[in-house]
Amino acid sequence: MKKLRRAVFAGSWYPATAAECEREIKAFLKSDQTGTVPDRKFVGGIVPHAGWFFSGSIACNVIRLLSEKEQPDVIVIFGMHLHPGSPRFIMTEGGYETPFGELVIESTFAKALTEKFSFHIETTDRFTQDNTIELQLPFIKYFFKDARIVPVGVPPNGSSSEIGKAVADISERLGLKVKVIGSTDLTHYGPNYGFSPKGSGIAAIDWVRNENDRRIIEAMAAMDPGTVIQEALTNRSACCAGAAAAAIAASKCMGAQRAEIVKYASSYDKHPGDSFVGYAGIVF
Repeated sequence: MKKLRRAVFAGSWYPATAAECEREIKAFLKSDQTGTVPDRKFVGGIVPHAGWFFSGSIACNVIRLLSEKEQPDVIVIFGMHLHPGSPRFIMTEGGYETPFGELVIESTFAKALTEKFSFHIETTDRFTQDNTIELQLPFIKYFFKDARIVPVGVPPNGSSSEIGKAVADISERLGLKVKVIGSTDLTHYGPNYGFSPKGSGIAAIDWVRNENDRRIIEAMAAMDPGTVIQEALTNRSACCAGAAAAAIAASKCMGAQRAEIVKYASSYDKHPGDSFVGYAGIVF
């Protein structure tokens, strides 16, 4: 058995047991129909990473769409809350604990990335507590039972697209079928986040939904990683724009030609208040 990185957020941000997780997942699948999304093979996606109560349904249904048509060997998942000057992060050995069992790192793939880029290498004992990747792992294990993973933290700068392209190149060189996921929430609005340019109330909610979040969603849907990062840094419209940019760049290199918006929502929908966060699900 591989040495495992413990599940820090199980039992709080998502259920701690397999039975409870499966019950939630089945409810997400039943309540969140994706019938408007064309029936085709998807190679990548964007998911939100709030607690399952708020955004689990969107993340679950994006990952379900990725699981249809083809089961990959490896899921590369990009995430982490980083700024443009942050180092890049990766785990190259071991695995993650999930309620459904262990998710093992694809070491050969991860180490190939470290040969092309500098990374801060985390271990099962020494790591940054991070919800952006961990909250997707039960979904990945549930829908991709035999897949291995490569978890990568990418800052919002030009290197994120280069890493995405490298993922596509390495997958081809190693002969591995790969799908990619970028984990990011959208605008964090209100006094809890120190960002209230439109005050409070309905006007603020409408601005986030119809302007600030809409612009970055359109950039994601246009599969334009540079604009995604620019929008996020200029307008505070995504917390992990590097992760989204890397997933888009990788998807394009793996043949994706268009995006489908699965769903948009915000925490206000479930918990109205002056502070709220936007969420989008997109597949490529």
